[in-house]
Amino acid sequence: MFPEFQSDNLPKKESAILEKMESNKEFIQTLLKIDKPTFQNFAKPYQRIQTELSDLVTEISHLNSVKNNDESQTIYSRLLPKLSEYYTDLGQNEDIFATLLKIQSSEKDQNHEASKVLENEIRDFRLSGVGLNSDTKNTLKEIRIRQSDLSNQFSQNVLNATNAFALYLSEGDVVGLPESEKISAKQDDGTYKFTLHFPSYIAYMTYGENREIRKKLYDGYCTRAPENGKLMEEILELRDKEAKLLGFPTFSHLSLATKVADTPEQVIDFLDHLAKKAKPIALQELNEIKNFAKKLGHEDIEPWDLTFYSEKLKKESFSYDEEIYRPYLEKETVISGTFQFLEKLLGIQFQQVDTPVWEPSVLCYNLVVEGEIRSRLYLDLEVRTEKKGGAWMHNWKPHFQDETGKTELPVAFVVASFPKATSTQPSLLRPSDVVTLFHELGHALHHLLSRVKEAFVSGVNGVEWDAVEFPSQFLENFAYEPKVLELFAKHYQTKEPIPNSYIETMVKAKNFMSAMGVVRQLEFAKFDMLIHKEKPSESRVQEILDQVRKEVCVVFPPAYNKFQNSFTHIFAGGYAAGYYSYKWAELLSANAYYSFVDRGVFDLEHAAHFRKTVLEKGGSASAMDLFRDFYGRDPEIDALLRLNGIAA
Repeated sequence: MFPEFQSDNLPKKESAILEKMESNKEFIQTLLKIDKPTFQNFAKPYQRIQTELSDLVTEISHLNSVKNNDESQTIYSRLLPKLSEYYTDLGQNEDIFATLLKIQSSEKDQNHEASKVLENEIRDFRLSGVGLNSDTKNTLKEIRIRQSDLSNQFSQNVLNATNAFALYLSEGDVVGLPESEKISAKQDDGTYKFTLHFPSYIAYMTYGENREIRKKLYDGYCTRAPENGKLMEEILELRDKEAKLLGFPTFSHLSLATKVADTPEQVIDFLDHLAKKAKPIALQELNEIKNFAKKLGHEDIEPWDLTFYSEKLKKESFSYDEEIYRPYLEKETVISGTFQFLEKLLGIQFQQVDTPVWEPSVLCYNLVVEGEIRSRLYLDLEVRTEKKGGAWMHNWKPHFQDETGKTELPVAFVVASFPKATSTQPSLLRPSDVVTLFHELGHALHHLLSRVKEAFVSGVNGVEWDAVEFPSQFLENFAYEPKVLELFAKHYQTKEPIPNSYIETMVKAKNFMSAMGVVRQLEFAKFDMLIHKEKPSESRVQEILDQVRKEVCVVFPPAYNKFQNSFTHIFAGGYAAGYYSYKWAELLSANAYYSFVDRGVFDLEHAAHFRKTVLEKGGSASAMDLFRDFYGRDPEIDALLRLNGIAA
């Protein structure tokens, strides 16, 4: 039913991809010879062969992310320009484009899924440069190949810089750190190792008493990969060229051609509206931290002090300490409890299966709905040095029905960087880790619950980028619901349930300093949109960032902070001129979330409605249309403000 994931023999996988690209080209020539092309005899097999190639590529890109080594880097880097050339040639193929146009005009009675495939494909062909003269097409191809290479270099530089940094500290340097963090950091020689990998970095920045060490870590983190400054400049120049070749005034406009938002100005107005509401409250929050630090005898607060004093103030204000929750959030218990929650919330079940995996700690499950196996999920949650930092969902295979009527079932990976289990202690999570798990599972369910029969609009495929975070953000909100925490928050040694007072404190503390978090996201989003409205030099990028900070921020970093050099989301991760999507989608998710909360959380009838109108429909219709089908009206900004603890 499901293929086994093979994690060995990368050269064989590379050969399979190269062979598949060639066989696809030959197959397309056969398709183009069909006398009377239809959706069934042309578009169906065309989707199948492209999906088969995508599945093969996902295997290598996934392994390059979770088992990164010299071999995976070399092979993946070698494949990228060839793939870029393949997809550029494909997107500029006039014969395929003409055939799709012919099918669209001759088959007026298509079902909505097929219609959406044709609509998206025709749009994407136009965005790929179909109709341009051959010289312009070649230029566009060269630009895209170079962009692909630069993005990969950008990401690899950040990973290399992250791996290259380490501080080895003595017992006296780790005063203030929780025992669990000390256990994670302790080396065989008795020293404590702290790195720029986020779980390690944030642990010291939150609890480490030694201000000089916090500054060293901060400086290391915000000055990673200085060589990316020039790469960023070239990426932005190439994106601007690409946009102009395709008839768009800027890359921001090109990016929005496939999103819900219409214009850069509409996005900036949305961000500015939120900033106007959030910034005054963020300033109050910052003053609270400064006044608290003064009480402790510290007058000048620097960026490397903020997380530290914020955590101390949180403890004093709410008696809240993330560390006291960790014994109640053991990874395996959290996973099984999360599955219980999803069964209660959405009526879905997870059955663990034994199958080959790329790392012993990886778990695999079949997803069952109404007694039927619908999809497969892999979980790879613990931090490793050969694994890229952060968390993500990677869709391997979509749900679809091929031209013979055979149904393929979806498969997805959820990857995170949670604390690693040791010989003396299991992997104990923070509440923020649970939020991350819920978020990525939201993405996975959007993909895995699809019932769409067309691969190109199934699951997360074809979903507008500024709406793709909707299901993930919807689900993460439940990580703070008392009814949900009661299902899995149990002490890993005594099995005692988490005290109600802990849950109450956690819920109260949820929006602690939330306005500062909001303006930070708005800074990223506005900066991203503005740099893509021109082709700025490295120094101009800094000017734009400084200007955005004056408008939006309440915390101003030192001049040497070059966070943009490690902003992989927009320079290597698909969010270019689209980072605002997190807030845009949060608008949808907040409204959907409160529709459940106001019904008491667990309402299977309402859940089935959400599953059938949103999760099962994937990208088969406009995200806003699907949202309205579920919600009955447009989303309201008051719900977003309520979610962030900001008065409307």
